[in-house]
Amino acid sequence: MTKSGNLSSLNLRFMHWLYARALGFSKPATGFVKQPEPRSIGSYARGLQLKAGNIMFAGHLVETQDTLLWNLDSPAKGFTQEAHGFGWLDDLASVGDKRSRKISQAWVQSWIDIYGRGSGPGWIPDLTGRRLIRWIHHGFMLLQGIESKRSEIFFQSLGRQTLFLSKRWSKTTPGLPRFEALTGLIYAGLTLDGMEKHVRPATIALARECRTQVDSTGGIHTRNPEELLEVFTLLTWVASALTDAGWIPSSAHLEALDRIAPTLRSLRHADGSLARFHGGGKGLEGRLDMALVQSGNRTVISGSLVMGYARLSGGRTSIIVDSAPPPTGRASINGHASTLAFELSSGRSPLIVNCGSGESFGADWRRAGRATPSHSTLCVNGVSSASLGRPLSHTNSENEALIEGPSRVPYEFPETSHGLKFEAGHNGYLKHSGLTHVRSLDLSSDGSALSGEDMLLTLDHRDQKPFQQAFDASGLQGIPFQLRFHLHPDVAAEVDLGGTAISFMLKTGEIWMFRHDAGVEIGLEPSVYFEKTRLKPRPTKQVVLSLRAMEYATRVRWSLTKVQETDFLSRENLEDKSYTR
Repeated sequence: MTKSGNLSSLNLRFMHWLYARALGFSKPATGFVKQPEPRSIGSYARGLQLKAGNIMFAGHLVETQDTLLWNLDSPAKGFTQEAHGFGWLDDLASVGDKRSRKISQAWVQSWIDIYGRGSGPGWIPDLTGRRLIRWIHHGFMLLQGIESKRSEIFFQSLGRQTLFLSKRWSKTTPGLPRFEALTGLIYAGLTLDGMEKHVRPATIALARECRTQVDSTGGIHTRNPEELLEVFTLLTWVASALTDAGWIPSSAHLEALDRIAPTLRSLRHADGSLARFHGGGKGLEGRLDMALVQSGNRTVISGSLVMGYARLSGGRTSIIVDSAPPPTGRASINGHASTLAFELSSGRSPLIVNCGSGESFGADWRRAGRATPSHSTLCVNGVSSASLGRPLSHTNSENEALIEGPSRVPYEFPETSHGLKFEAGHNGYLKHSGLTHVRSLDLSSDGSALSGEDMLLTLDHRDQKPFQQAFDASGLQGIPFQLRFHLHPDVAAEVDLGGTAISFMLKTGEIWMFRHDAGVEIGLEPSVYFEKTRLKPRPTKQVVLSLRAMEYATRVRWSLTKVQETDFLSRENLEDKSYTR
């Protein structure tokens, strides 16, 4: 990062601190105008763990008994952010017993005592907005049974944070952080006595963000499906809160919701989870379904890309393909070199996956998770299709943007009489090898068979020179490349048919068979699956096809076929009931 960039970042942090400290001596709020309705829903299981003293934030576990959250040594920045964002209040509220309430009240009150006058890492606009939302959602629980003096201090703190947001929301990063800040400000304006004046300017600002940050396909610049879900959830909450208070949400706000809902439906697998791309996970349990139901929008998009992703579905099989250039600049700090990678689920069972975001497991895992070999796609000579540049912020050395990624990803949905077909290519390897990766996926109408073809081509005579240079550098042995198919940890895989195929057994009893062209080296190798709710990456396996490009055109064909169906009534239907309970 440049010297001017360092100074700008330092100045931003100083100004946040200055405003927070100055407002720490004000006393602006006295109570709720109306009793807030909780809209955020947490995890009952995580609530029980918190109650038992097992605090797990951002993949880090701290075990404690009767110790205030703020007295613990934070093991990582992500742990600190989750603590100061107060999303854990949702989990304790979902348990709802007396001990959960006492813990919630003690941690909130001690935060006010320690940090309430503007100190600590929680005084940045997005975390302040997230914190305000939770304090307001769970206001009844936090105030139940406490003495009047503590109640007064609680409302004073809410007011101070509201004033901080009114001054600093515009200084946070566009996208999800700014949506969180504005949502918190609007919530506070609607529910806190004396804060009404902030509603109108905040809704005007929110409308502007909806126009500039949500594109015509209902996508956002980071291309992170889970972030899109969070934005959609916030916009849904705000629309409901405004309507309940007698306000009318702006047309830009409502139009953004109408654009996002079909996109989220397209990015949802048959198992109910989101596709895991560009730093996003599968989404909090139940949040996607609840947000879509609350939106009332049932539009489904087919035959075109949404937020740069293609969707193929047949029967109970869904495939989602990353089919656009990766994000760039600040939007790419969590982006992955995943162009033309895909994920496949059969019913409630994920089969082919990407490794996901390793952010919760440290810098090395985070960097590995962003590389092309961690995705179910083709990788040339071990080089990712996009590189990591210099950190954009001196305060976070892991804030590396993607650079030199694919600039062109042409695609089409050819007509077919037997199912759905998708073809696309990208030029991410052109500079190093002169090769363009072209991928074709053909899914049968019943979802039982997927035929794939991957090609490496020199499309132009100008591409032949870098190809020849890379070929010569290989000692005339050919340019090595691999096709990787990462498997979900619940999939049992073994080499079959004398080494010519690999069979996959799903938990539901389904069996799929993976086959490939003759002459291609096939292997079943170790892999990992990242889930931020776990302490360590989950071990799993990956199918690897290895070959060398010897000519200007190299082709690999492969197929994935369901050879044994699930006993749907006795297994999958049972899973559906437990999922929706």
